[in-house]
Amino acid sequence: MTEAAARRAPGTPCWVSLMVHDMVATQDFYGALFGWQFRPGPEQLGPYVRALLDGKEVAGIGQLPPDRQLPVAWTPYLASDDADATAESVRHCGGTVGVGPLDAGEAGRMAIGSDPEGAVFGIWQAAAHVGTGLTGVPGAVAWNELVTRETASVAKFYQAVFGYTEEAVISADFDCLTLCLEDRPVASVQGVGHALPRDRGPHWMTYFEVEDVDEAVERVADLGGRVVRAPRDGAHGRVATVADPEGARFALVASRESDG
Repeated sequence: MTEAAARRAPGTPCWVSLMVHDMVATQDFYGALFGWQFRPGPEQLGPYVRALLDGKEVAGIGQLPPDRQLPVAWTPYLASDDADATAESVRHCGGTVGVGPLDAGEAGRMAIGSDPEGAVFGIWQAAAHVGTGLTGVPGAVAWNELVTRETASVAKFYQAVFGYTEEAVISADFDCLTLCLEDRPVASVQGVGHALPRDRGPHWMTYFEVEDVDEAVERVADLGGRVVRAPRDGAHGRVATVADPEGARFALVASRESDG
């Protein structure tokens, strides 16, 4: 278990948030799946709660306006020392900014952007809220991965905007690389070519840690979610892809301790 209360270096994934149509049902689902509890957060964009584990904030859930039929998806937020400057850099490098920059009360300043391929991400300039307060435990975010058509061109965008260096994963079968800050891995990019789902397009995938992936997948189904990709053993342990009742996809990955 790691408490993470310090302000993050620019480019570090520091928060994940989900905008949904039914906040009560969504809280029930994730509360039962991960043991989350909830408390109100800033409501500049509408009703919003923060999910807690052991009293530490690990994720956010907000309410979509009734007239907004947007895709329901988990969105990672990348740390910034200046959200306005980062948003301008996003635009300059071929991305778009759809929301903000704007203040989220005393918590900080944020924007929502997308890369040149259309994958959506957030920008977070911390003030009172520095981001995720706990990692390394079941129910907390374990990793963030960009799923896109090919890695080379889109990686240049993230390098230019956030200062990442890249570490290629040498494989004849996979197009993937790791994004690093000061030689520390912070996220990954996977190019899947024509295997990219047409109904989703390029997107960021959030991985949540669980003690037992197979048991958690069963629980997802019992709670009204669905299995997108069944549990399997990968390079970083056992993993599965699932969706909540509103269709937001996320991955489940085994805790390092439970993985052996």
